[in-house]
Amino acid sequence: MSSPSPTRPRARHARPAGRSEPRTATGPAAPTPTGTAPSGTAPSGAATPAPTKPAPGLAAELRGAHLGTEITASFVVFLVALPLCIGVAVASGAPPELGIVSGIVGGLVVGLMRGSALQVSGPAAGLAALVADAVMDHGLAMLGIIVLVSGLLQIGLALIRLGRMFQAISVAVVQGMLAGIGLPLMIGQSYVLADAKAPGTPVENLLGLPRLVVTTFATPDALVAAALGTVTVVLSFLWKKVPGPLNRVPAALVAVVLGMAVAALPGVGIRTLQVGDLLGSVHLPGPAQLAGLADPAVIATILTFTVIASAESLFTAAAVDRMHSGPRTRYNTELLSQGVGNTVCGVLGALPMTAVVARSSANVQAGARTRLSRTLHGLWLLAFALLLPGLLALIPVTVLAGVLVHSGWKLFAPEQFRLLWRQDRGEAVVMGVTTLAIFGTALLEGVLIGLAAGTLLAVLRMSRTTVRQTSDGETAVLTLAGSATFVRLPQLTEALEGLAAAGTPRVRVDLTALTHLDHACRTRIDEFVDQQRRTGTVRVELLPPGASTSPPAPPAAAAPPLPRPGRVAGIPVPPPAADGDRTGDGFAWFADPRR
Repeated sequence: MSSPSPTRPRARHARPAGRSEPRTATGPAAPTPTGTAPSGTAPSGAATPAPTKPAPGLAAELRGAHLGTEITASFVVFLVALPLCIGVAVASGAPPELGIVSGIVGGLVVGLMRGSALQVSGPAAGLAALVADAVMDHGLAMLGIIVLVSGLLQIGLALIRLGRMFQAISVAVVQGMLAGIGLPLMIGQSYVLADAKAPGTPVENLLGLPRLVVTTFATPDALVAAALGTVTVVLSFLWKKVPGPLNRVPAALVAVVLGMAVAALPGVGIRTLQVGDLLGSVHLPGPAQLAGLADPAVIATILTFTVIASAESLFTAAAVDRMHSGPRTRYNTELLSQGVGNTVCGVLGALPMTAVVARSSANVQAGARTRLSRTLHGLWLLAFALLLPGLLALIPVTVLAGVLVHSGWKLFAPEQFRLLWRQDRGEAVVMGVTTLAIFGTALLEGVLIGLAAGTLLAVLRMSRTTVRQTSDGETAVLTLAGSATFVRLPQLTEALEGLAAAGTPRVRVDLTALTHLDHACRTRIDEFVDQQRRTGTVRVELLPPGASTSPPAPPAAAAPPLPRPGRVAGIPVPPPAADGDRTGDGFAWFADPRR
């Protein structure tokens, strides 16, 4: 007679009926060896977050990258950054050299720090108007201390972890921001393309384009410059189609070499870059500038710089993350990096810096995968400005403008409008509103307008109310389902007025299928009920949300509770269509994602 076998745990399929089975959030728990827990769960079965991996260092990033690609990408970014640094400085009322200093800090300081691996920082056009006002009101000497304190405030915001709040931004707003930056960039650089000066705002630049065309064809040198810039733009679009390995050379570099050759021809008078003494432009803040912090106007300027620079940098980070499939931005770390960069810029008396979309997109499009490319671009800025200022003086400005026009077109990306319009017309409207708002105002104001438009769209979509009105001659019934918020007050008022006009001795307002009833709608319903009851001729019955319309089942016939009509697994389901049924969405054409 064999000995009894050891007791084994009962198999799952043999569990007696009626016994509940322990489940995790995703289904039945799988058996695990004794003393161990499933991956990603605590021993008790409770889910725990996976440990956060530390960000890899630069050396670890480079192990999986192509060094040649990183170097060529850095040179492309340098070619894009150089005219922007100079142009932003001139537009800000500051010496061009200070713009280059900020670009160098953005590369060599911020570029080495963690946060966003492919985002490039430097002086930004979005701050040019603010810098110009600050220089005019407080003087160029005060600019350094303003930027210094702004950087310290950014560091403080990062340490209290406020950077993540900028991650909650609609994709449509991000795409609209990119288009809103790319469109004025193309229009503004069209003037530089013809060696002309832009009138001013993006709207003024757009209206002045016909006059620019007439002036260009009437001036031989301007026509040569425009032709050279146009060739640069065409080359930037078509260079990838050139057979390899020649297409590994950056198109911008080919255009620069070609432009330098044309500019060196006798009789050609096109404008080239002009860079002065880089070290001589640096001035450190002194006691007089520190004393200026007692001025409330200076404090207000500092706070404005802090908010706008932080917002522009982190909004740009959200946009750059959508351009590539590499590591995502760590927002608080990136805000800390921007704060350190602005602190250094302030100590040197340079322009404030932010993350810049044009340079960042050029970095991504050139194939960069690590921080090395953006760091090297700062090294190229430093080397060329210090060691080869004469070589920079040979580069035609129109060639660099052509590179920027190409970058602006890639940012504008008109195919994104068509794609989004087919997928979701409401989101496409938000994208268009953001683009036009940035074009007509400024970057921060435009983004805020876009966020407001996206929020309105979300409110409309979350406030879908289905109204059904029926009557049997004795009782008029108004049934509401979905979510009733203040944006549905006109529809609710109309439905209640129709209920009062039914002329029946009894009315019923059924709210049991509502998933949400805000204060405004609740107040309107209460007012209606009070008014009808005061007449003394109408009996009003109000079924509030959560109330049951069915009589309780007898104890002997008790059964598992069924979902309340109008709900399936907690999800509201509109009542079946009937005569008098009205789906209440006055903005349904925009709010319906399938339109």
